[in-house]
Amino acid sequence: MYKTFETELKVRPDDIDMYQHVHNSKYFDYVLAARYDQMDHNYGKSMETFMKRGFGWLVQTVHINYKRALKMGDTFLVRTGIEDISTRNCRVKFNIINKSTNKESCDGWFDFVLIDLSTNRGVAIPDDVIAHYTSFTA
Repeated sequence: MYKTFETELKVRPDDIDMYQHVHNSKYFDYVLAARYDQMDHNYGKSMETFMKRGFGWLVQTVHINYKRALKMGDTFLVRTGIEDISTRNCRVKFNIINKSTNKESCDGWFDFVLIDLSTNRGVAIPDDVIAHYTSFTA
């Protein structure tokens, strides 16, 4: 329903585990790095914009379905998009595609909550934020 954006990244030496493929925790980092980039460049609302308003996005729940390992030097695409947004949370779906094989390495979703940075407590997502993010339709 909502638009999907993509960011290209490359596996770095420090991403590799003792089995010679990307450590499972790095996929989490890849999605967060892509979202940080996409918030600014695609949505026009950087993380810093939220911080100036006294807000921050906090990961509440993550689900990752691993399919194929990425290896040293692989270039890949991280595609993300909002699946659902309400006053209480925002679900962002993602998939990571190995660029050389065009096969999916993993997919899943993140649930984010908006917090007040002064209290570190969850707050309702403001109507203007919901309106902004839901204006990006597929």
